[in-house]
Amino acid sequence: MKSTRLRFLIAALVVVIGTALANAQTSADAPPMRGHGLEFGMGGHMGFFARELNLTDDQKAQMKDIMEKEHPTMKPLFQKERKIDRQLRAYVEGTYDPVKVRALANQKAKLEVELTVQQTRIHNEMYQLLTSDQQAKVKELEANREARMQQHMQNEPPPPPSE
Repeated sequence: MKSTRLRFLIAALVVVIGTALANAQTSADAPPMRGHGLEFGMGGHMGFFARELNLTDDQKAQMKDIMEKEHPTMKPLFQKERKIDRQLRAYVEGTYDPVKVRALANQKAKLEVELTVQQTRIHNEMYQLLTSDQQAKVKELEANREARMQQHMQNEPPPPPSE
């Protein structure tokens, strides 16, 4: 169980850091894409990370270029994800059909794999644009976030005893 939680936290952290780097847009002309509760586009939290990492205008422009280049690849994946989520929601609000829900869940799982692969590739491209000092700062921010998550998990009430 802890191994699964740790892997999930690491994956979430990669997505958060990558999303932060992806948000390096200097203008609002690229439409944002949303997925996994995080903004894939270029608005959002980037002001914080741009300041924390002291991104240059050139780095911001390069990150914006990456996001614009990847937009046509990612948009259909996020659209498929939203479509599956709407279909699943129909089974929450209507008649529950475990066979159809399982089929949709399997589709979503395959889509999540593809989204994770693509997002990790994009985040790696952006990470490579950082200087070694900026990369060290990202690692420091990741470590701080991980420490907060661990603290949060330790403060959770214990699960009820299983019989």
